[in-house]
Amino acid sequence: MVLEAVMIVVDNSEPSRNGDYTPTRFDAQSDAVSILFQNITQGNPESSVGLMAMGGKGPEVLATLTTDQGKILEGLHRTKKKISGTAHLATGLQVAQLALKHRQNNSQRPRIVAFVCSPIDDSQSDLVKLAKKMKKSNTTVDFVLFGDMDEGNQEKLEAFNNEVKGSGEGSHLVVIPPSNRLLSDQLISSPIMLGEGAGSGAGGGGDGGASAEDFPFGVDPAQDPELALALRMSMEEEKARQEKLAREEASKAAPKSLETVEEDGESTPLLDESGKVRNKKDDDKGDKMDTS
Repeated sequence: MVLEAVMIVVDNSEPSRNGDYTPTRFDAQSDAVSILFQNITQGNPESSVGLMAMGGKGPEVLATLTTDQGKILEGLHRTKKKISGTAHLATGLQVAQLALKHRQNNSQRPRIVAFVCSPIDDSQSDLVKLAKKMKKSNTTVDFVLFGDMDEGNQEKLEAFNNEVKGSGEGSHLVVIPPSNRLLSDQLISSPIMLGEGAGSGAGGGGDGGASAEDFPFGVDPAQDPELALALRMSMEEEKARQEKLAREEASKAAPKSLETVEEDGESTPLLDESGKVRNKKDDDKGDKMDTS
């Protein structure tokens, strides 16, 4: 897999509180960020991931490039308390590019993945100019557009994507409308996760190929065997936990003591008063003494 340095940009503007994605737009993208981190680092252990937010008063770097997922999760947790304001997309992309420029390993391919769920205030012309700069620095930019499905938003991101991508590979735009499926589940089957030529059940780009419903857990094992294995193991662990819990509940509901069982054709119970099995020889002696 490609050796990458990836800055993930999350949208923590006021519209990210909306609940049209389960459970909220911000929580949905937080879950997707975790899956994306695992996909990148499992693809190449030497790849690194950073995190930043573009809402509130302005962009903020939450975690510099790292291979420690705990730092990414901690950054997401802090950002959830800072949901406010509007998104600053252009400025956020420039800050992300600057953070990638100072990466320690220059052999890593620079890449930005930006989640957008609110109106884009930047003009299309400004975004196109920025895309040209990104292209000159060989920085690929992926967009995940969800939540605010305004035509203006999509047009601006498409213009940026067409300019930064040119005739090369990389730089995808994936549009994910609200549905009963998790945002992360739909992102798994997109070109952002699976690469060029991957089908997208999310409504984004892709050159044919299977959708997420065609494979267990929404992942084609042939495309990403490690991610498919990780998801399968997680499912099996959860199944084992549920089975163990069911057994514990069943054992609590079972009777704690056995009642005396009387067989047909026998007048003497099989168990004595203390709950022990009666000795048949003693019973026979007792019967003989009674008849004498």
